[in-house]
Amino acid sequence: MERTIDCTGLACPLPVLKTKEALEEIEEGIITVIVDNKAARENIKRFAQKQGCTVDVEEKDGLFYVKVIKGYTCEIPQPEEEKEKTGNYAVLIASTHVGEDRELGEILIKGFIKTFLNADPLPKGIVLINTAVKLACKGGDKEILEALKELQKKGVEIICCGTCLNYFNILDDLEVGIASNAYDVVQFLANADSVVRL
Repeated sequence: MERTIDCTGLACPLPVLKTKEALEEIEEGIITVIVDNKAARENIKRFAQKQGCTVDVEEKDGLFYVKVIKGYTCEIPQPEEEKEKTGNYAVLIASTHVGEDRELGEILIKGFIKTFLNADPLPKGIVLINTAVKLACKGGDKEILEALKELQKKGVEIICCGTCLNYFNILDDLEVGIASNAYDVVQFLANADSVVRL
């Protein structure tokens, strides 16, 4: 079975939700999802791969054709890199600083993120939304970037709001973590035992 879904012009998380619905309707087959931005392309690709599908992407005339193949795969499973044990709590950060005083808040956010490197257990993931996505991008604070990279190496998921990255026009500047969508963020937070908000 082959099917095409046109998701051009749709806001996050609709392209992922439409892909999810289409995948749920078939046992096997090929679904081609057409989107017009990189964030949607990456969100669909990542979502489909998490569902065990094979994904191929073609760019043509400013549009992305994301071909999702369900039902078989030719990939050889690779052994996973051993990571440190993480807890089932998520950290949600919505700004480049903590609290009302910006100068103090920028010192605090750096301190908190670096301190998570020594948390026991480590957080399951850190979700960056609104201006906080700038912390994971080129041009951001170098110490914070290094701490986020180290946390990712230790097995902590770094999830950045794709809509926010697009809004600030910094999607291509992302240096650590993944550009995600509202559906994945909500699912991630909902599946955590608790959420720490900074």
